[in-house]
Amino acid sequence: MKRYVLALTFVVAAAPVHAQTAPAADPHAGHAMDQQVPAAAPAGPRNPNLPPTGDAPGDKNAVALEQLKSSPRKSEWIDIKGSNGTPIKSFVVYPERRDKASVVVVIQEIFGLSDWIRGVTDQLAKEGFIAIAPDFMSGMGPNKGGSAELGEQGSQREIGKLTDDDKVRILNDVRAYALTIPSGNGKLGTVGFCWGGGTSFLYALKQPALNAAVSYYGPMPADPAAYANAKAPVLGLYGGNDTRVNPNIEVAKTGMAQAKAVYEPHIFEGAGHGFLRQQNGNANAPGNMKATEQAWPLTIEFLKKHTK
Repeated sequence: MKRYVLALTFVVAAAPVHAQTAPAADPHAGHAMDQQVPAAAPAGPRNPNLPPTGDAPGDKNAVALEQLKSSPRKSEWIDIKGSNGTPIKSFVVYPERRDKASVVVVIQEIFGLSDWIRGVTDQLAKEGFIAIAPDFMSGMGPNKGGSAELGEQGSQREIGKLTDDDKVRILNDVRAYALTIPSGNGKLGTVGFCWGGGTSFLYALKQPALNAAVSYYGPMPADPAAYANAKAPVLGLYGGNDTRVNPNIEVAKTGMAQAKAVYEPHIFEGAGHGFLRQQNGNANAPGNMKATEQAWPLTIEFLKKHTK
């Protein structure tokens, strides 16, 4: 396991402690608590080679919205046929390239299909992937809408109703659509964040035809038997201060090794949970930007390697 030691040379405004705040019934709830207070103000201009930083849930994400507004890439909203009869509303961004591209499915946090997730989707397309962000909340609103109807608080409340079978079904439906895209090369990866990171890892354990999975600070199974049939390679990216998620990394390493499946975990010291969205950090996670600068290139390299 690679461990990056980050020099903590500055302290920014205090924010919530990234600690074990989630009740046992909901291993993702701590992510919501982590992000109730906005991150510190940016120290300088944005690096265009990184995804946009995010605002606290409930705020308009100015950085992501500006990226989407100015992006030269083609994007569209589509409805993917759901095998349970509910269309899966999805945001798709196409890269600017002449040859065929692999497809990356972007899996949301507990806050639904947010502007920040759409910004990450556009950033992946900038790297040459066809990027699809499905709305896992599709059909779960009171009027059968999804994330747009529920909002971030409503999505956070309703997402717990999705079972593991629901998550795999939705991703299988998106995968089936992705394999029909004429400009696709027939290879598919997933990348997810917190709830989505756990879902990305879950899909790697359940779908042997998946070419690659990236899990950002997503929980993984504590039961060693869950890894028995693992085939898809997994890249795990974790904050060193994330005591809620990290304890099962060793279980995952052992389980994946026994299944002879690739698992590459990286722990970034000084970073907290949700570091890619809260890049500017806080007093308890001052290493978030450094973690982002290291983790994102690893993400692109891993996806390109396994989906070419």
